[in-house]
Amino acid sequence: MNATWLIPLPVLLPLIGAALTLVVRRSVPAQRIISIGALSASTAVNAVLVAITDQHGPQTIWLGSWDGLGIALVADRLSALMLLVSSIVTLLVLIFSIGQGIADSDRNTPLSIYFPTFLVLSAGVANAFLAGDLFNLFVGFEILLFASYVLLTLGGTAARIQAGTSYIVVSLVSSLLFLVGIAAAYGATGTVNFAQLAQRLGDISPGASLTIQLLLLTAFGIKAAVFPMSAWLPNSYPTAPAPVTAVFAGLLTKVGVYAIIRTQTLLFGDSQLYGLLMWVALLTMVVGILGAVAQSGIKRMLSFTLISHIGYMIFGVALATEAGLSGATFYVVHHITIQTALFLVTGLIERVGGSTSLDRLGGLALVSPVLGVLFFLPAMNLGGIPPLSGFMAKTGLLQAGMAYGGWLAYLLVAGALATSLLTLYAVSKAWSQAFWRTPNEAMLASVTRAPDLDTDRMLGVDDGVADRESSVRVLAPDDVEQDTESTGDKALPFTMVAATAAVILVSLAITVFAGPLYEFTDRAAQDMLLRTPYIESVLPGSTP
Repeated sequence: MNATWLIPLPVLLPLIGAALTLVVRRSVPAQRIISIGALSASTAVNAVLVAITDQHGPQTIWLGSWDGLGIALVADRLSALMLLVSSIVTLLVLIFSIGQGIADSDRNTPLSIYFPTFLVLSAGVANAFLAGDLFNLFVGFEILLFASYVLLTLGGTAARIQAGTSYIVVSLVSSLLFLVGIAAAYGATGTVNFAQLAQRLGDISPGASLTIQLLLLTAFGIKAAVFPMSAWLPNSYPTAPAPVTAVFAGLLTKVGVYAIIRTQTLLFGDSQLYGLLMWVALLTMVVGILGAVAQSGIKRMLSFTLISHIGYMIFGVALATEAGLSGATFYVVHHITIQTALFLVTGLIERVGGSTSLDRLGGLALVSPVLGVLFFLPAMNLGGIPPLSGFMAKTGLLQAGMAYGGWLAYLLVAGALATSLLTLYAVSKAWSQAFWRTPNEAMLASVTRAPDLDTDRMLGVDDGVADRESSVRVLAPDDVEQDTESTGDKALPFTMVAATAAVILVSLAITVFAGPLYEFTDRAAQDMLLRTPYIESVLPGSTP
């Protein structure tokens, strides 16, 4: 089946939508309709691409090809699945942000900038997943950098500008390393096309190949926030608006993970660095979760768990087996939805409680039982409680590690188990303190930690406080019932709750359909290890 004409649409549709939203920038309702329409159409196209690639194998389209030169866009099982999940998440986050804008009367958000930038971000993600060469992958990352910096600094507060500056400096360093890697690859092989690189890298010296691999791994590792290149993330993501933080946490680091999976399997299948990747995976899991346990704010806690769970994905990549790659792919899909859902719920918590600092929250279960359910489900999923998808994803990786054998793999399995238990502890602590602790206990904890909170505020790291213009109000016993009517707290708009619930339902759907999804990721892992389907799709008649 020839459906190559569909491949550019996940990139083109959001870009066209972004252009149209600029044309109608004076009409916010028109911008909303165009944005939802563009992402909905993109989601439908991605669903078709998943079906086509599963039935007919990888699909390739060459743009501007001349004498073997051009831009190749390639959709295979891995990229199509990433496209579908990312478009679903971005669509639901967009609906959440629209609900937030309506509820706040759009008074604090420059919407004429927000919608086109959000769509450009979606286009950048799609371009990165479809890129058939290193340079186009670089272009995708740069589109993400441009759009994400604008979104990160929306509102122009001091904390957001500071976080955005740190973020862009780190991203530029990563981009510079990526460019050096691209130059090295082209200088050594005469191409940057993935399929051609897969054929030619074996012909160059082992030292040159190792250098190229290290450059690419370092660049992608920074973007994926793997240890020891993850220190930038906890200070960048929590300062952004809730929908921006949600899409960042759910997607942007996963684009880096995708780049690692793509290049490691296609270009460096017989690498000497898989042992190093195992250590990186272990340290990312353990250091990240220890940071999460130490946090007293939900946003920063979730930022550290985000880092920690990237380690699970690198674990699967480092095994370089079918079971490991399948488990890593399944984990990426699971984690995109869960992390997005938790950050959206955190935005709702801040709306109701006035803060996301655990020292300032209490009694939320009385104020909003719905909010309690919305937090509980993805939190337990992140912790790996059976039979949820988090448990299945971890089980698949643990089984792959045990089947791989060796003391280092067993050490990784032990680290993964410890990380899972500590994740459950961290989210359970947040659940119990924010929802079940009485308001009096919350007030006492806030008073006890007042000097520390003042210090944190001066450092700009007080979770959920630095961005707010007014002081945070802790619930008192007498005003719990009247909380949503007070000046410090807000009711939960239906659209925001519905969008959050929809993301959670997607994560539950992954649980219900885990069997078929795992079969799909198994087939994707087979293709990755074979390499032949991808290469022959790009270069018909070629062999690895």
